[in-house]
Amino acid sequence: MGWLWAIIVGLVLGLIAKAIVPGKQHIPLWLTTILGILGAIGGNAIARAAGVDATEGIDWWRHVFQVIAAVILVALGDRVYTAVRGGRRRA
Repeated sequence: MGWLWAIIVGLVLGLIAKAIVPGKQHIPLWLTTILGILGAIGGNAIARAAGVDATEGIDWWRHVFQVIAAVILVALGDRVYTAVRGGRRRA
């Protein structure tokens, strides 16, 4: 069940990140989900390092760190994906 939640959270974070990053991203949905999962893991690590990973109630700071990490990863992932694909779009 943990993997299912990771995929759901990764998908949601990835889609939020795609909405925040300006312009059109050319990465597919599966890559958006993977980058969202990595953003969640990175955001959790940053929150743990900052000492705000386990607060009472909703962990707002942890969620903020997750979204920021996902935005950075989606922006970088789109650049890498576009460079590897040669800037071509699939027909």
